[in-house]
Amino acid sequence: MNEKSSVRTERRKRIKKRIHKKIAGTSERPRLVVFRSLRSIYAQLVDDSSSRTLCSVSSQSKDLKSEVAKAKGKTEAAKIIGKSLAEKAKGLKIEQVVFDRNGFLYHGRVKAVAEGAREAGLKF
Repeated sequence: MNEKSSVRTERRKRIKKRIHKKIAGTSERPRLVVFRSLRSIYAQLVDDSSSRTLCSVSSQSKDLKSEVAKAKGKTEAAKIIGKSLAEKAKGLKIEQVVFDRNGFLYHGRVKAVAEGAREAGLKF
């Protein structure tokens, strides 16, 4: 890892700590966590009170792989991930979530996941 990427990672971790002081997920209103790598995007619903993941979706998921491959870019794929997570949440009878950008800027793919989840019916 070069120096520039390690500085970015440390910065993201500092921001992440600051965010986690303010928000926490419950069983009624779980935390929607987004993680993005250079190639993929991951989203999951976390119940912090019982320390468990309720459901998760990623661009690497076998059931979404073909749909993500048809997307014109990473941002469009992120929107598909958001919609898919919202549909899974509806199946678990979850209507409201707390959005956790995980130290990333609310821009681009992170924003697309949030917009996709909102379009599919989740309330933030």
